[in-house]
Amino acid sequence: MKFHGTTILAVRHNGKLAVAGDGQVTLNNTIIKHHAKKVRRIYNGKIIVGFAGATADALNLSERLEAKLDRYNGNLTRSAVELARDWRTDKYLRRLEAIMIAVDESRMFLISGNGDVIEPDENIMGIGSGGVGAQAAAMALIRHTDMDAKSIVKEAMKIAGSICVFTNDYLTIEEL
Repeated sequence: MKFHGTTILAVRHNGKLAVAGDGQVTLNNTIIKHHAKKVRRIYNGKIIVGFAGATADALNLSERLEAKLDRYNGNLTRSAVELARDWRTDKYLRRLEAIMIAVDESRMFLISGNGDVIEPDENIMGIGSGGVGAQAAAMALIRHTDMDAKSIVKEAMKIAGSICVFTNDYLTIEEL
């Protein structure tokens, strides 16, 4: 059994940061939960993470990232690189099926099991089944409106939810 689909969107705009995730969890072609929380604060509320993929795997990775943050005094860059290295090389971790976004007040990273630690050029990042649609909508909203970061993620996630069957309109939004 494989959990499938989600949408996570992070936007930094005009000095504010917002990260949103939808609440839908599916198993094959069936919705089994509507109000999951896929975005959360870690490391004393200074870091926001959002994850797509198998829930247990994502929570495991979130805990491992927090342990790295403790070890490296909250340095998100170093912690993300070390987590990605462990994830790619460890026999157990390699099997985890998830991807995550981690952000702090100045950095934004996509972290994957392939060893990726990617910082976007545009301060916008979307992951999951509706991630591309949400990211495209956010880019358009930044360029053509005067909305703040939270309003942008809300509207972009609404757009993604209208076209992605694995994304619903129950959102968890965290801001820095």
